[in-house]
Amino acid sequence: MMTTVDTKITRRGFLRGGASALAICTMPSIVPCSVFGSNAPSNRITVGCVGLGGMGMGNLRGFLNKEDTQIVAVCDVVTSGRTEYGPNANGYGNKGKDLGREPARQTVEQYYATRSRSARFQGCQGYNDFRELVARTDIDAVVVTTPDHWHVPIALAAVRAGKDIYCEKPLSLTIREGRILADAVRRYGRILQTGTQHRSNSRRRFICELIRNGRIGKLRTIKCSIGGGPSCEPQSAMSVPKGFDYDMWLGQAPHAPYTEKRCHYYFRFIWDYAGGQVTNNGVHALDFVQWANGTDLTGPVEIEGCGEFPKDGLFDTPTSWNIEYTYADGVKLLFSSGKDGVRFEGTEGWIQSSPFDAHPKSLLTSVIGPDEVHLYKSNDHKQDFLDCIRLRTDPIAQVEIGHRSASICHLGNIAMLTGRKLRWDPGQESFVNDPEANRMLFRSMRSPWRL
Repeated sequence: MMTTVDTKITRRGFLRGGASALAICTMPSIVPCSVFGSNAPSNRITVGCVGLGGMGMGNLRGFLNKEDTQIVAVCDVVTSGRTEYGPNANGYGNKGKDLGREPARQTVEQYYATRSRSARFQGCQGYNDFRELVARTDIDAVVVTTPDHWHVPIALAAVRAGKDIYCEKPLSLTIREGRILADAVRRYGRILQTGTQHRSNSRRRFICELIRNGRIGKLRTIKCSIGGGPSCEPQSAMSVPKGFDYDMWLGQAPHAPYTEKRCHYYFRFIWDYAGGQVTNNGVHALDFVQWANGTDLTGPVEIEGCGEFPKDGLFDTPTSWNIEYTYADGVKLLFSSGKDGVRFEGTEGWIQSSPFDAHPKSLLTSVIGPDEVHLYKSNDHKQDFLDCIRLRTDPIAQVEIGHRSASICHLGNIAMLTGRKLRWDPGQESFVNDPEANRMLFRSMRSPWRL
């Protein structure tokens, strides 16, 4: 239990100062791998999924397709009737579809009925409160695909209950939250995979291996950009839809009147629940940077940045930004809003991800030799997680890596909010001689929620 002071971040507030039995297929033969050991060949890894929106259903379907898993529980504060909005909705295949825990539960049971060639399948339970799912002793792993402000509280509860975790990015809402979770994962001997799935991309791994093996000489500058964030005009309060536990959705965040664009996809652009595009898409790009730079388990020592913020309306996270990070070895990371891409510049050449190009061009067809640095290889992010559950080894985006990559994003946001150059101690995870900035490493939590 932590006692905290009120350090909630808002830019505006900060700037102001602060059918029959034979036809039913059940699952008595599905035994959690934790009962007889993770290497028992007949066992499946039993999974519970928390958060069933667009990405949540994407993750659920991904684990449904794994032969070595069995989804036995789903949880969401929306019963049914939710429609996915936002620019990525079509990409998830969910726009205009009925989402929520009941549609998800039916999806699971229909899938297993089809796979087992049975008329029906019963064996997936739906929950409104994640604590009921986490308390089940027959669940091995929990998939967390909620808004950002719920990542750590749910993952932490699951870790303490002896579960392994697949947690969507960014891993945390704040740096202090991330540290608490990372330490707990180690203390309880759990496996956590962060949903930065680009680490399971072969081209990105190849680029990182080229850089780590000195093919562009000494790395000097990294130029990274992603699309900027949106603004939103003021929104009127609305009635909470039937079947939506809005107070539970808010969780640790301050109470606020319900309006459609506060929730679901759009929560990403409100400080109370997330960190804007810097933490949304930025964490993918900056995780790539960390991997290539060999700084997966540490971070920069100086951060300076500026950004444009909405002047009014519902959204309050940056719409555009320029942030400069400096690492202890002098490498500069220039992170900005703009066209998506990451370019690594060294003393003997450069290489970039989008479009895939390099100088000299020979780098593009280069071969990493047997005696050179070969990085962790994963071509399937979810399967890597499942394999590591059985082997009890760290996955490619293990908790410390996920925490450090999220921290880079949070550091950039804090630099913009303060408007000054900050010195950072990545070992102590604190700002040097800057109490004001250090107060932004954590936020107070609305009662009764605590870590």
